[in-house]
Amino acid sequence: MPPPAPARATPHSVWATAQRTAALLNVLSAPRPDVDEVGDVLRAHGETDPLHLTDADVAAMRAVAGRLRAVFAAHDLEDVVRALNHLLAACPGPIRLTSHEGDSPWHLHLDGHDDAEWGEWFLASSTLALAVLVADRQIRPGGACAAPGCESVFASERSGSTRRFCSRRCATRDRVAAHRRRAR
Repeated sequence: MPPPAPARATPHSVWATAQRTAALLNVLSAPRPDVDEVGDVLRAHGETDPLHLTDADVAAMRAVAGRLRAVFAAHDLEDVVRALNHLLAACPGPIRLTSHEGDSPWHLHLDGHDDAEWGEWFLASSTLALAVLVADRQIRPGGACAAPGCESVFASERSGSTRRFCSRRCATRDRVAAHRRRAR
């Protein structure tokens, strides 16, 4: 009998959190990230209304995004681990399980409390998820897009060949540009 199909990731799974982290890093990399755009990403990744997200919250999350980007920009696993260990030391902890008083499935938190500020929550939840992915799979949890001019990051669940691009569009654009350079 074949093993059961894996359950779809809950919004609080480490994989879902890594995907949310990459999506937030991409929207927060804009020069002036919009509260509504950040809220849309949070909702798309399982956060529920009311979010009570302010410009100050987005600014705090943007500062955290700059620190988290080092994990995705790292060139090898050792650099990823160094970046994650540095970020883990900055999390208020301690690690704990929470269901937000029964409003969600049990999941891990590393922030100070369930009502932590958005910046603290973003740092703690993202760092914890990325660290668990590294410990579980022993590979980088994602990367930065290799396409010239693209600043996007991505979460990667591949264990085989290393992913280099954030999307098929960037991969195709890079391949076409390389083909045109060779044709000259």
